Amino acid sequence: MDLLERIDLMEKLGYYLDSNDEKLKAVKQKAFEKNKWFTEEFVNLSLKNISTGFLNRNKLGNWVEHYSPGNNIMPKTVGVVMAGNIPLVGFHDFLCVFISGHPQIIKLSEKDNVLLAHIVEKLAQWNTEVTNLVKFADFLKNCDAYIATGSTNSSRYFKYYFGRYPSIIRSNKTSVAILTGKETSEELSLLADDVHTYFGLGCRNVTQLLVPDHYEFIPLLEAFKKYTYLSDHSKYKNNYDYNLTLLIMNNKLYMTNESIILYENDNVFSPVGQLHYNFYSNKNVMLNNLKKNTNIQCIVGNGTISFGESQHPGLFDYADGRDTMEFLAGLLKD
Repeated sequence: MDLLERIDLMEKLGYYLDSNDEKLKAVKQKAFEKNKWFTEEFVNLSLKNISTGFLNRNKLGNWVEHYSPGNNIMPKTVGVVMAGNIPLVGFHDFLCVFISGHPQIIKLSEKDNVLLAHIVEKLAQWNTEVTNLVKFADFLKNCDAYIATGSTNSSRYFKYYFGRYPSIIRSNKTSVAILTGKETSEELSLLADDVHTYFGLGCRNVTQLLVPDHYEFIPLLEAFKKYTYLSDHSKYKNNYDYNLTLLIMNNKLYMTNESIILYENDNVFSPVGQLHYNFYSNKNVMLNNLKKNTNIQCIVGNGTISFGESQHPGLFDYADGRDTMEFLAGLLKD
């Protein structure tokens, strides 16, 4: 399969993911039954983001042209370990390896082992050569290179087993937002999306706010009420209730709009149903400190990623800032 054929397949996949195909509907329901965090709303959002942000033919063409992968002569087998915190979180890695022409063996997360399996099955129906390029396995071995994403603990495991091979190994990341106190109601509403989308489980979700001294939180809490319906989701509500109980029992100060808790904490990671905030007095100093924090994936706010855009990455938005396509192109030179 040459490069043009691979791009054609991805364009066709984009149309399929944006369709009302009955088989696709059944697969989305199956994904939800296996993982209750994968609601119809958020699975549809993930598919929409992939089809419009990754699989648009013009975007694919510009992306591919940047690397000029051509038709590979000596492709290498790439093992890919995928996370499962949000629907199809590993799709970008799959796409990079597929477009580059390397065969890949994928270990899916048990939390997200329905959607991509169906996508590959569909691609193989359109072109049987896909079965030679994409395989699934419970254990990865005898690969020439590895891309592995997981928790901080699992990344240590990945480094131990895969570190002697060419590899990209990622651990937990999260995102923060910088507020000035001058945000419009529309910007705060968009920030609500950055915080609540996928229940806050993604590495691009905002889990900490940096706010100026004497910040007024009431408009923020009001804007966040657009997601009060998340409290109807039992798993989210259980997390919210648990974290609220802990704060009450420990006599901690907090704010809430009854669907999310705001709690002052300098930890950039916050649990589900809770959002940390911290004050700053000097924005430049604070920004310099953020840039040194290796746990941060995105910085949302004025002058950085626009409000509402954290969960809409493009093809050039690589996790951890490591260019996956350059890595894959480098394998051809080994």
